[in-house]
Amino acid sequence: MKSFPIFSVQEIEKQFPDFDSRRLVEWQAKGYIQKLRNLYYCFKDVPINEPSRYYIANQLYCPSYVSLESAFEHYGFIPEGVFQTVSCTTLKSQRFETPAGTFIYHHLKQRMFFGYHLVPWKQYHYALAEPQKALIDFLYLNPDVQSIQDIEAKRWNVFSINEQIDRKKLDIYEMYIASPALSKRLKILKEFLNA
Repeated sequence: MKSFPIFSVQEIEKQFPDFDSRRLVEWQAKGYIQKLRNLYYCFKDVPINEPSRYYIANQLYCPSYVSLESAFEHYGFIPEGVFQTVSCTTLKSQRFETPAGTFIYHHLKQRMFFGYHLVPWKQYHYALAEPQKALIDFLYLNPDVQSIQDIEAKRWNVFSINEQIDRKKLDIYEMYIASPALSKRLKILKEFLNA
């Protein structure tokens, strides 16, 4: 399991059907591995950086993809660093405090679970929201955005957003979601980007 950035008891049992789970307690006591959440572990020497955090986020709570503030940081939409890894999921909203960091998951309806791509990393990959979908996810989950001033208060990098989003996809996604409340917030976003 050493090559896995994160592994579950289920994965161990696939490889070693007679595995005695008491070994996990022993290995934690010896400092070889650390528990991330129930049934999920990683080796203590796994370097925690952006790709490994994103991969762990996907595996820790499935299905999910990295989005919102974490995607904003990745794409350079915000000036500050984000100290949690934020994702969207079709499961209930959840938060895990782990030795590898804090992982936050926001619930989306099944029909909203799209607009991400798989990013290759080592021999793995992780799911990350496209730039325009990260913005849509944020606006969908933040009904308090009611004016350009509300968006300006977020200190988003207009140049970086305009450079990276696909306007055509933004419009297609808006039509597909067909939410008047979201469309109203997207109109505010477009005014902010065109100002």
